[in-house]
Amino acid sequence: MQATRSSTEHRARPVASVVATDLADPIYRAFVVLRSGFTVAPILFGADKFFNAMTNWEQYLAPVVPRTLGVSPELFMRGVGIVEILAGILVAIMPRYAAYIVMVWLWAIIANLLILGQFFDIALRDFAISLGALALGQLAMAVHRSHRARREHE
Repeated sequence: MQATRSSTEHRARPVASVVATDLADPIYRAFVVLRSGFTVAPILFGADKFFNAMTNWEQYLAPVVPRTLGVSPELFMRGVGIVEILAGILVAIMPRYAAYIVMVWLWAIIANLLILGQFFDIALRDFAISLGALALGQLAMAVHRSHRARREHE
């Protein structure tokens, strides 16, 4: 019978010692890719809420939402655009917090689509994208801890 190892032998190395903050590290590259995507996409989608060049965004809006707030669908979607632009900017500046804001925002979009009773394919896609936002938040925390540990050891 093999002896049981202590739980300390099974612990992984601390994240700070694992994550390099250069593009040679695949973990850091994944962080940069996700941060870039979750910065650019919300800004572009948000800006398009004012122009409807990509699509007519109001078709994805459950009528009960703007009606409940007492605003027109057009005005509501412009407000959504502003929130999305701000979310993209926040991801660029502070991804370890803003990634979770984007994740919750995507869940709100999913709830809207479910209330609308249409576009279930887009709701499923947005759920998958929300998992990417969750992954970004986790990677951002690891990168932040790595930066902090590096500064403390200098």
